[in-house]
Amino acid sequence: MTRERKAVGAYGERCAVRHLLAAGLRVVDRNWRGPSGEIDIVAWDGAVLVFCEVKTRRGVAFGPPAEAVVPAKARRLRRLAAQWLDQHPAHPDEVRFDVVSVFAPARGAARVEHLRAAF
Repeated sequence: MTRERKAVGAYGERCAVRHLLAAGLRVVDRNWRGPSGEIDIVAWDGAVLVFCEVKTRRGVAFGPPAEAVVPAKARRLRRLAAQWLDQHPAHPDEVRFDVVSVFAPARGAARVEHLRAAF
């Protein structure tokens, strides 16, 4: 991954965290690495533990960012969520998987879309 792509991704994650905090979620983990990948954000939404995948794009030429979460990616995130739960003392009433899409144009403010219970 190029340095520019990493910077855009990090910017998108910062935007996503700000959005989630403003929506009342409590972020408890970021960029958690497990054996098969990474969970971008883990947050509490009341008694619901939310695993968030953040997708950032600078344009729409390749479609909306959320479309990048294909079934294989969703399966990997579910496995990672189980691993995260095994390693943490959390006992959620419910688990949810969200996708936060960040449109980060070259000029102007980023636009954030939060898709709750995406898969």
